[in-house]
Amino acid sequence: MSIKVEKVSKIYGTQKALKEVSFEIQKGEIVGFLGPNGAGKSTMMKILTGYIPQSNGLAEICKINVTEESILAKSKVGYLPEHNPLYLDMYVKEYLEFVANVYGVNHSRIEMMIQKTGLTNEQHKLIGSLSKGYRQRVGLAQALIHNPEVLILDEPTTGLDPNQLVEVRNLIKEIGAQKTVMLSTHIMQEVEAICDRVIIINKGEIVANTKIEDLHKVINDRNIISIEFNNGVSKEELQSIENVVDVIESGKNQFQISSAANQDLRTVLFEFAVSKNCTVLQMNMEEQKLEDVFQRLTN
Repeated sequence: MSIKVEKVSKIYGTQKALKEVSFEIQKGEIVGFLGPNGAGKSTMMKILTGYIPQSNGLAEICKINVTEESILAKSKVGYLPEHNPLYLDMYVKEYLEFVANVYGVNHSRIEMMIQKTGLTNEQHKLIGSLSKGYRQRVGLAQALIHNPEVLILDEPTTGLDPNQLVEVRNLIKEIGAQKTVMLSTHIMQEVEAICDRVIIINKGEIVANTKIEDLHKVINDRNIISIEFNNGVSKEELQSIENVVDVIESGKNQFQISSAANQDLRTVLFEFAVSKNCTVLQMNMEEQKLEDVFQRLTN
């Protein structure tokens, strides 16, 4: 077991940032840790990396208690925080040598990490002169320099352009083949592209913990119809239609109507419009995405 979290809570004064959170991550898994802003993602990651203590509960890295054996646990973890804290006035190779010295690592690892993270042509440049994508590569290189068993990445692709996104994603997937990776992100396409499993947290509690393919089954449990009428129809009237599960008002006279997967309400909605003496301007069966499940679970 690479990561084990058992009934972990974190309390700041009267605010409970984490509420008895429990999950496990096996060696070789790449797991997406998702949630809206303020859900508790960064707090959980800081506990696992030993930056802050939990208020109660058990957190382990490679079967090592992160509270009781903090230094040993930290030696097993590579961490890239959301705001990548680099020394901008140092050169890339100089900075990695500094990090290697902190860990007491053989300097042969520096050349290996420079090559693995694609920094060969940038190694003699000032970090402050690098693009955001290359700074993220430097952050990944420092997180990997001591060959950790677990890699924890907090928003690793924030602010990257499309080309940089693909490069960093591929790098994470390559790394994940040999290590355990836990990453937080708001980008659902990133989850589908990289992750084996997803854990979703909302208001300090786990609301989903499932494989990506099983999350797609959750998505496919409903039909969603997007519809626009030419004049006033109320949300309450639409909700009263038989087999309607949910109605979201998306604009003036515009609605998203959910039904069970085996129910196609398009004919019923046309008949409803006729009974109300109004016209359907447009109606589409929506293709559902991971964003839809995320919204449903964290709304």
